[in-house]
Amino acid sequence: MEADRIRNNKVNAAKEKLKVIFDTNAFFTPIKFKIDIFEALEKLLERKFEPILLLPVKQELERMAKEGTPKMRKEASYALKLAEKCKLIESNMKAGESPDDAIFRMASEWKCPVFTNDKELKRRLRNINVPVIYVRQKSRLETDGRI
Repeated sequence: MEADRIRNNKVNAAKEKLKVIFDTNAFFTPIKFKIDIFEALEKLLERKFEPILLLPVKQELERMAKEGTPKMRKEASYALKLAEKCKLIESNMKAGESPDDAIFRMASEWKCPVFTNDKELKRRLRNINVPVIYVRQKSRLETDGRI
C-alpha cells in the first residue's frame, strides 16, 4: 500500500506543469541564437512546463519596443509576440525594484527555475539554490541546479 502511495505521488508530480520564469533576455534567444525556446525547454526538462511572464518583464519589453533603436524595436516586438505564449503574473514592482529584482523575489518564493542569460541574476539565484536555465555555447539550453 505504501508503494502505491509513493508511485501515485510520483505520477501526480509528473502531471503537474513546472513553472519557469522568463527573464527579458530569454525572449531574445530565438533571434540571437536561432533556438526554439519552448521546444528546447520541453526537451531539456523532459516534462511539460508553464512559461511565466512577470508584469515588470512585459513592461520592460514594451518599453524596448517603443524607445529602442529601430533594430531593438523590431526584436522587442518579436519578443512580445513570444511572450504571448506565457502566463502573465501581475506581480507589482516595489519602489526602486528592477525587473530582475522582481524575478528574484518571485523565484525565491516559488523555488521554480528561471530562464535567463544575465550573469548577475544567475549568480543571485544560485546563491539561494534556485535552478537557472541558460544558453550554452550559443546552441543549446542547459540548467545550473537541480530541477
